[in-house]
Amino acid sequence: QVQLVESGGGLVQAGGSLRLSCVASGSIFSINGMGWYRQAPGKQRELVAAITSGGNTNYADSVKGRCTISRDNAKNTVALQMNTLKPEDTAVYYCSAEVRTYGGSHYYTRDYWGQGTQVTVSS
Repeated sequence: QVQLVESGGGLVQAGGSLRLSCVASGSIFSINGMGWYRQAPGKQRELVAAITSGGNTNYADSVKGRCTISRDNAKNTVALQMNTLKPEDTAVYYCSAEVRTYGGSHYYTRDYWGQGTQVTVSS
């Protein structure tokens, strides 16, 4: 099986910074895209940032210029550096990865999710 574990959430004042990290472990053959999503109370889960295995990135308009996503393919990790945080960034942040595994002479590809980490930005 595959597990994704996030870390780095917490409480920060508006204007501050946080760095979220996520590590994927288990029977991983390869990882395609990785990303960060967030879900605020009463709202749908939304994409924050995504990165391909080749390093191409995509950001939500609401975080462009304030967040940077990066990954280490050798370590199966993805990070999200968040700067100039705003109260509206408050949410549970989830790491996601499209993982390819191998078993029983077959390859399988599916999305995996972490358990989420709370980010709270006070005004």
